[in-house]
Amino acid sequence: MMKESLLRLAEKYPAAAKAKHHYQSIRNSYYARQKINEKLIVFEAFRSTKYVDSPKAIYEYLLNAPQYKDYTFIWVFEHPEKYGYLKNERTKLVRHESHAHYMAFARAKYWVINGWIPLRFAKKPGQVVLQCWHGTPLKRLRHDIISSVDTEHKANALRDNDLDAERFDYFISPSRFATKAFTSAFNLKKLGKQDIVIETGYPRNDYLINYKKSDVARIKEQLDVPKNKKLLLYAPTWRDDQNAQGGGYNYKLPIDFDYLKEKLGDEYVVLFRAHSLVANSFDFGAHKGFIYDVSTVDDINDLYIISDVLMTDYSSVFFDYANLKRPMIFYMYDLEHYANDLRGFYFDINELPGAIVKAEKEIVAILQDTPSYQKKYAKKYQAFSRKFNYLDDGKATKRVVDILLPHKERKR
Repeated sequence: MMKESLLRLAEKYPAAAKAKHHYQSIRNSYYARQKINEKLIVFEAFRSTKYVDSPKAIYEYLLNAPQYKDYTFIWVFEHPEKYGYLKNERTKLVRHESHAHYMAFARAKYWVINGWIPLRFAKKPGQVVLQCWHGTPLKRLRHDIISSVDTEHKANALRDNDLDAERFDYFISPSRFATKAFTSAFNLKKLGKQDIVIETGYPRNDYLINYKKSDVARIKEQLDVPKNKKLLLYAPTWRDDQNAQGGGYNYKLPIDFDYLKEKLGDEYVVLFRAHSLVANSFDFGAHKGFIYDVSTVDDINDLYIISDVLMTDYSSVFFDYANLKRPMIFYMYDLEHYANDLRGFYFDINELPGAIVKAEKEIVAILQDTPSYQKKYAKKYQAFSRKFNYLDDGKATKRVVDILLPHKERKR
């Protein structure tokens, strides 16, 4: 099937010819000859950079479920030395782009991923790919991007999408809305793969339903944040047209933190979380004690449960945070440009369960009276949760695993 797909797609997509050549060069190679281990699962999240998201939730479930005690696991990391605590008799850590990395993908029956895997990792007959993805989309993805700006991201998304999606066997969806968006964005219908989407909810969100108060205390202690102040989590996304030299994206801080500190410093501190694709670093030395840069914290779930309010823009973080029923602010200072020139949206942003603001004064007014703010948006919050988060019941991981293991070939 892989050979036929690559040969067919080679005539349609610029990157396909290269992928076809790569496939033909490895088909009889050491990589291709590796025997598939039916009970080996390889995990990778955000291109080997973190131990997070639904791959983490699925791994921990399998590790602790007696019925899967004979399965073994491999995690791929850029810096595996940071995750030595994960090592056990059933779990091996390998370095990104090492020989062991390639062998993990060659031998594992199952690939559990949450994003893009380079095409050079050729899926072999008999292997199973679970695409967890990493968020419910507000902004348009891949084939659905409506942009008047020729960005590098758009070009890459369109160039390699179909070859990527050809490898998927299952695609996790958190809702009927997301199923429709993913099917369109990843071109699944045209690829004859629309039946791979499984509406189970996101395993990563089980934690937001099942966490304990002791988890909140532990994380606050680890981050050394004030216990006598409220925590505002500010988590903006990246901009497609702000490319950084050498890769990634720059992010310009379009907010007056001096003003926020003056007005809110007695009651709040800010947890600033840059997107993982943002390449530039931030110096908050002038705001020490008011702004805490938590961009390097692996699991954003930890930041969700300790924060009192979320402020974001077009990031998917608010879908997950809504499970906590806490206030959310949408700071969309560049709304027209983002909507009309960069991405476009999958639904009317008036459905968002919070205020869309463009000025610091509006932010301050909300944070100074959050009870009234929550009451004002209570009905929108309920409608939003019914539409997008109805599967978040703390049991999504089990539903996914019950479908995935043991895998049975499905007729297409």
